[in-house]
Amino acid sequence: MDAPEQLNEAVLPQSVIAPLTRAAIFLVVCIRQDPDARASLRSFCADLSGLIRAVEFRDIEAGLNCIAAFGSGAWDKLFGSPRPAELHPFQEIRSGGRHAVSTPGDILFHIRAKRMDLCFELATHIMDSIGDAVSIVDEVHGFRYFDDRDVIGFVDGTENPRGDAAREAVLIGDEDPAFAGGSYVIVQKYLHDMKAWNALRVEAQENIIGRRKLSDIELSDAEKPASAHNALTVIEENGKQLQILRDNMPFGRPGHGEFGTYFIGYSRTPRITETMLQNMFVGRPPGNYDRLLDFSSAVTGSLFFVPSATFLDNIGPNAPDPAEASAPPPSAPPSSADDTSLRIGSLKGEKDE
Repeated sequence: MDAPEQLNEAVLPQSVIAPLTRAAIFLVVCIRQDPDARASLRSFCADLSGLIRAVEFRDIEAGLNCIAAFGSGAWDKLFGSPRPAELHPFQEIRSGGRHAVSTPGDILFHIRAKRMDLCFELATHIMDSIGDAVSIVDEVHGFRYFDDRDVIGFVDGTENPRGDAAREAVLIGDEDPAFAGGSYVIVQKYLHDMKAWNALRVEAQENIIGRRKLSDIELSDAEKPASAHNALTVIEENGKQLQILRDNMPFGRPGHGEFGTYFIGYSRTPRITETMLQNMFVGRPPGNYDRLLDFSSAVTGSLFFVPSATFLDNIGPNAPDPAEASAPPPSAPPSSADDTSLRIGSLKGEKDE
């Protein structure tokens, strides 16, 4: 395996590869149509790292961190040109009765720690700082469920890359040098029909997921259906598996009959996650879709870019407003159902022939 490329030492990524935590808050906001709002948010970007440190210091061992990511339209409003090479609106997918919706979202805050109170405290300070500049479009409080299981009873995130493999999977390098150290993130909120799911035999659930429920051992190729969730989300090119980093969290409100999973996947190119979603919703081949979607519905969907911490720290409070001069954001790329090659190569900046 090739050694992972080294980032410029002057570029500090955000804490995308931080260890998984027991609690998280996901905040998605939209920017108000006001020049003062945009100026306030640019100033906030430069102050965010200090705000995180102030709350983190109350319990260093709790691992508090916060990732700020920006949607395609928000990038033009706040930062203008240049743009991250693959930043675009989330691509909606419809197939049969399955629908990967695209929903509004300008900024994502992914706040996580071993303690929910620290997440709550930081979220409160963030909203105190920017509340007049944004409107909340989604807020989810997530938690780890027993031994890292989802509410449907299966362990989530078993195949996450670790160490150098995680860095190679999620951090941009030479392929977009202006944004080295950045990453892309796709989020979706799924709601589960737990009554229907729990009515299935355990063996049927295992065939849908592709793993044993109790042991978390992957089913053999002979046992696993082609429509299994973990079969359709394996993406390979040139004999190499292309990975993303997931930090999914269960959430819910039992009193309201709400049980769900907040999917969040980081990658150095959004095309890997987009191909996974095409396989799930459309099928590989078409029609061989993820049967988990018979029990789970996506109610949100957004794509964001995670700039480096260095980029955010260097946003000046008096930076010019690029909103009026910015070009329209690019449309989403062609569906991977129409183009079966990801054109990713080694993910190290190789050019297409």
